[in-house]
Amino acid sequence: MAAAAQYPDGDLLEVRRRLPAEEEERLQEIEAYAQANLRAPSIDAWNEERFLTQALPAMADLGLAGLEIDGSSRLFKGLAHAAVAQADVSMSAVMGIHNELIVGLIHAFGSAAQRDTWLARLTRFETLGAFCLTEPDHGSDIAGGLATTARRDGDSWVLNGTKRWIGMATIADVALVWARDVDDDAIKCFLVETNTPGYHAEIIRHKMGLRGIPNADVVLEDLRVPAEALLPGARSFADTNVLLRSSRAWVGWQAVGLQHAVLDVVRDYVAGRDQFGRPLASFQLIQQAIAEITGNLTSSTALMVQVTELQQAGRLEMVHAATVKSTTTRLARASAAIGREALGGNGLTSEYEASKLMGDAEAIYTYEGSYGINSLIVGRAMTGVSAFV
Repeated sequence: MAAAAQYPDGDLLEVRRRLPAEEEERLQEIEAYAQANLRAPSIDAWNEERFLTQALPAMADLGLAGLEIDGSSRLFKGLAHAAVAQADVSMSAVMGIHNELIVGLIHAFGSAAQRDTWLARLTRFETLGAFCLTEPDHGSDIAGGLATTARRDGDSWVLNGTKRWIGMATIADVALVWARDVDDDAIKCFLVETNTPGYHAEIIRHKMGLRGIPNADVVLEDLRVPAEALLPGARSFADTNVLLRSSRAWVGWQAVGLQHAVLDVVRDYVAGRDQFGRPLASFQLIQQAIAEITGNLTSSTALMVQVTELQQAGRLEMVHAATVKSTTTRLARASAAIGREALGGNGLTSEYEASKLMGDAEAIYTYEGSYGINSLIVGRAMTGVSAFV
């Protein structure tokens, strides 16, 4: 009879012990909810490209809609993001974008009126937001190439342009739109209610990953907003970079959660399956796969813990965020491939989750700054020479 696994939760470094007791207890509640209520339902939702709207009230009750501004430690926030990603990466993307790029942006850069109007509803998931930065022809080069325009017209701003890959844009109540002021060429941010005439969003179908979050193409056609729609604290791309730095670091926690999920799937599968008259878990090739996944997961976790300490101290720089984003998602991609192979033919069907995780790994490897772009940010910091064209 096999002995019990020494680390059933996969936390080889015992990271959760770093949390104060009240945060550890709260994390356990989030983990229990996510495993019981997100993991299994997310499989059909992923296959059907359907958003789990029904999960939002319970997630709000757990404080996951206002995590970014609730005063909890950075380590707790990171582990909470990882816990949701361990159950479903799509819902973790919803939660992360909502916190990092919607709630966090309005809280940091919005006017008093904007904060008063929107934050209470956003932090209950009663209102949803979309972060509209990337464009069809400008992703990695968005800083210099952003083509959406903002023109001041009396007491209004008039916005024109197209955005692509915008999460939640088809169901959001409010969009944070980045546009270039035609008068001073500065990139500014505008809070746009999505029922405003001139806002059009069309869902992007047939994605290979993150199929549970709706992404969309957004067209802004002579969209007119009042002057006070401008976020007073977000008036240049440098302001955007403050958010993108934190957001890239958050993706590292997604990669940690995804790798936890891969480890769960492989261990669950091999524990209940025999081959050649022996438990599949006893085969050296399977144990090698599990060891490699564990090594990738542990390395990613250690990296995130260290960078989170810098973030908690207010010392997070873009090179730190780029390093963790590129490295942890590279390792997550490798872990997902190993996990899929370990399940053999059953790894090809989302019923066993491995192929779902593999598709999601491709998505987080690509978004929030591609692997290549983040690598070049690291290379520039280490050499003093820019390789950007």
